[in-house]
Amino acid sequence: MNPNKIIIAGAAGRDFHDFNTFFRHDPRYEVVAFTATQIPNIDGRLYPAELAGPHYPHGIPIYPEAELERLIQEYSINQVTMSYSDVSHETAMHLGSRVLAAGADFRFISPHHTMLKSNKPVVAICAVRTGCGKSQTSRKVVRLLQEMGYGRVVAVRHPMPYSNLAKQAVQRFATYEDMEKHDCTIEEREEYELYVEMGAVIYAGVDYEAILRRAEAEADVIIWDGGNNDTPFYQPDLHIVVADPHRPGHELRYHPGEVNLRMADVVLVNKVDTAAYADILAVEANARAVNPSAVLMRGASPMFVDDPAAVRGKKVLVVEDGPTLTHGEMSYGAGVLAARAFGAAELIDPRPYAVGTIAATFQKYPHIGPLLPAMGYGEAQMRDLTETINHTPADVVLIATPIDLGRLLDISRPYQRVRYEVQEIGQPDLAGVLGEWLGK
Repeated sequence: MNPNKIIIAGAAGRDFHDFNTFFRHDPRYEVVAFTATQIPNIDGRLYPAELAGPHYPHGIPIYPEAELERLIQEYSINQVTMSYSDVSHETAMHLGSRVLAAGADFRFISPHHTMLKSNKPVVAICAVRTGCGKSQTSRKVVRLLQEMGYGRVVAVRHPMPYSNLAKQAVQRFATYEDMEKHDCTIEEREEYELYVEMGAVIYAGVDYEAILRRAEAEADVIIWDGGNNDTPFYQPDLHIVVADPHRPGHELRYHPGEVNLRMADVVLVNKVDTAAYADILAVEANARAVNPSAVLMRGASPMFVDDPAAVRGKKVLVVEDGPTLTHGEMSYGAGVLAARAFGAAELIDPRPYAVGTIAATFQKYPHIGPLLPAMGYGEAQMRDLTETINHTPADVVLIATPIDLGRLLDISRPYQRVRYEVQEIGQPDLAGVLGEWLGK
């Protein structure tokens, strides 16, 4: 029997996991290629033979998604599987239309076919969009479990393998030196550093079954810290999903965020301290409509800076979390909200001063307003980010990324960090939900 020839359309995350768990050992399929989008400079690589397995002795090439039609025709592809996240339903089906018109079938794989089962309890924290506050919720759950006496809580983060895939197969982060060892980008550090600061261990990588077995060896409870509104890679015993009332309606219009919403045991509507009340009610109504059995709770993300007087009345350059602005499609984030709250006189537009890859980012995402996304996929982009910050004529730089960029970049201007952590409003709350779950 000739196997079905497959292309997996991805973004260096879910695509590799779908291959490893669904396609790698199944003789009915031959994965001819991956295509890549969303993340800069991840195409033109090879999924290495040592990860691809014995059926793929030469590895699997990764092409730009723009070449999809050519690949379908050149290799007589039978099926394209979409394996990336945080896209509108319309965008997903535009991809499907391209595939169908080129002569192949278009497919989504159910997350139930790719979720791995752990021998330890798993709490999954996911979201309906990038930038909802999923990571801060994950850290809050880790802290609560530690306070409840579970000293060995280990987090596993959705993948961000942007360099040597074979070397990144299993990554364990418990110290800052671990991040240096693995040549972490800014985006990776934003996710790992805060766990290290709180004394927790976090894993990531490419081979999530191997990661799971390593994590199980040192964990009483495993936290799945989902990313990019993707569905869990591990079968959750408790599934918490974060929604954002700053983007009401997106919880029903984005893939696979709507899948998360429908699967959730708990829906946390975050940022209610800065969102319009009507938008909060709209998100809650949508959650109840599609998942009436889920526990519904509200959360705030209060913001802090070390010296509010350093912001008041000043010309401010705001540096926001990159993915929240790019494929999260937000035109502002916590930094803009903090600048307004702490009385900044003016937001300085960095676009006239942007260089290199940062200027290209503004061209690719024209919805981004007068603020700077903290793009740092590699050393060259980090240099461009530093130069853009230092050339922008601001009195103070307001850094609203989860980590201290000042430790990574040579910033010549005064800066303040914006800190924010999830804080439940009223009841039910996370402690109560976790306590009830542990009791069962």
